[in-house]
Amino acid sequence: MSTHLDAEQDAQETPEAVGSPAGTDEAPAAAPEAGGERRTRIARLEEEGEVAADYLEELLDIADLDGDIDIDVEDGRAAVSVVAEGADGAALQRLAGSRGEVLEALQDLTRLAVQARTGERSRLMLDVAGHRARRREELQGLAAEAVQQVQRHGEPVALDPMNPFERKVVHDAVAAAGLVSDSEGEEPHRRVVVSAAG
Repeated sequence: MSTHLDAEQDAQETPEAVGSPAGTDEAPAAAPEAGGERRTRIARLEEEGEVAADYLEELLDIADLDGDIDIDVEDGRAAVSVVAEGADGAALQRLAGSRGEVLEALQDLTRLAVQARTGERSRLMLDVAGHRARRREELQGLAAEAVQQVQRHGEPVALDPMNPFERKVVHDAVAAAGLVSDSEGEEPHRRVVVSAAG
């Protein structure tokens, strides 16, 4: 099992073994933030979202695509969604790709644009045309099936290779069910292995 983390995994998936409250992608728990520190952090994340929105608006103009951009702060990071309905929504699917590969690349570019403007590394999450939201639901179902298999047979279950976002969703779902999971292998073949706790 490899436990080497690259920057992308560190941003989305750490720690490698998940099965306790520490199984989030946030830094280890520290002293609670004072109200002013929390407001400053939220303001910084909102700024990241605004910078990302500006970048994405330019990209949509260049690609001659229509869409609305929603900005939020979720799980300690900026979250930006590009949404549209009807034919515009179908056209936006091109910015996600059939398996999210275009979305991953676009997210990397958007993070770089934010970093260039703010001078700080961004952990921003990007969704286009609801691709990540739909995939999250699918992955939670897949994780539930793996959990049931492990509970029935007691043997570890290895899932198909996934990107860091997908692995993080599975890790969280497995931890919520009281089991443990690890990431094994090297990109792009890195996969989640689900096993019984203890």
